Amino acid sequence: MELKAARTSHAGRAAGLPVENETAGDATRVVVIVPHVTRRGGGEGGVRRSPEARLDEAIGLVLAIDLKLVGSALIGLSQVRPATYLGSGKVEEIAELVKAEEAGLVFVDAPLSPVQQRNLEKAFAAKVIDRTALILEIFGQRARTKEGVLQVELAHLNYQRSRLVRSWTHLERQRGGFGFLGGPGETQIEADRRLIGDRILKIERELEQVKRTRALHRASRKKVPYPVVALVGYTNAGKSTLFNRLTRSDVMAQDLLFATLDPTLRAVQLPTGDKVILSDTVGFISDLPTQLVAAFRATLEEVIEADLILHVRDMAHEDADAQAHDVKGVLGDLDIDPEDDHRVIEVWNKIDRLDDESRAGLFNTAARREGDARPIPVSALTGEGMEPLLATISQRLSRERISLAIDLDAADGGNLSWLYRHSEVLERREDGEGRLHLAVRVPPDRAEQIERRFGARRIARTAEG
Repeated sequence: MELKAARTSHAGRAAGLPVENETAGDATRVVVIVPHVTRRGGGEGGVRRSPEARLDEAIGLVLAIDLKLVGSALIGLSQVRPATYLGSGKVEEIAELVKAEEAGLVFVDAPLSPVQQRNLEKAFAAKVIDRTALILEIFGQRARTKEGVLQVELAHLNYQRSRLVRSWTHLERQRGGFGFLGGPGETQIEADRRLIGDRILKIERELEQVKRTRALHRASRKKVPYPVVALVGYTNAGKSTLFNRLTRSDVMAQDLLFATLDPTLRAVQLPTGDKVILSDTVGFISDLPTQLVAAFRATLEEVIEADLILHVRDMAHEDADAQAHDVKGVLGDLDIDPEDDHRVIEVWNKIDRLDDESRAGLFNTAARREGDARPIPVSALTGEGMEPLLATISQRLSRERISLAIDLDAADGGNLSWLYRHSEVLERREDGEGRLHLAVRVPPDRAEQIERRFGARRIARTAEG
């Protein structure tokens, strides 16, 4: 184990659930602990994340809410201890570091059970939070829209409800009445459980209303003939920077985990003149709490309903492959096939951070992939690669849409207006006999409707698609 003290000039507020312990340290000073199992075969799906990269990410999570990092440790484990997760010797060493640095908060980058969390808090005389609690805290701090706030609160309450056993252990001293029935403090725990349950039901009802409103907005967008392109990727992969580059917007984009949370949508005009709606969504992360995946499902429906998905990857990161594996796992949880090359385009971002040799190797790797599986190397920061990316988006979207030829009377303004509202008009010309000849492009599910209504004819696809 390597224990390190850190001197970082970040300050902020403490995160996590309240505990009954009085802590000796400053609750804004945090020690980061990253346990990793050292036995072989600990990889996930053949993709193993390096302990050093996990430590860097854990520190990034802490600094994302401006806590003051005063120490960190990578701890190798031969096995997980049921009582404290870590071995007794390592617990003692960490306790000494916590005391020496006057830390009031310890972040353990692992899924801790309530019992493990409580025992570690006693050993460290400090608050202890696990990965789920810290991510929930970050999301709670970043949520801006009513929907985002409700979703985070719902996830946090579901998490908190499972940990009431540790929040009320001080009631074990109150053994009155029929103490042999149930457990000590059971009445208070059950009362809190009911309060939390009532609040969860209220939030779920509010979210249902928000979900219905979002569905109405989505239905309205479907009436407009603009396809939706969604950005997904690991947190800090550069999605928001790419979003700003493509839309000329100023969405918050920083070198920070979970810099943006609430979804943002903007219109983008492609080089061909076609328009699309670009959607920037929350970044994914390894071991994303299941409560958050469930709570944010309504928000992530923007991805589920998207015509095209851009998987933005940070190719300058040492764990780029492991990050891609995690993103694909979340997409799979959303019932999206991450290997569907017709719908998913890999965007290899941050090529500006690569040296010449790494850059050349990356371009060669991309070129060796065939057809739709070929990724697009870009730098969202400098703008390099934007033209090939936009051309690929345009080509991929037009391939899925159907072109139709329609003849109308020039005086038929009503039907002409309808076509402009419900289809993409590619060409319009008028002959000498007062007839309009239109070429329009529509999604497959709208083609039959227009064919029946106007007697439209399908235009054969060209070799370019």
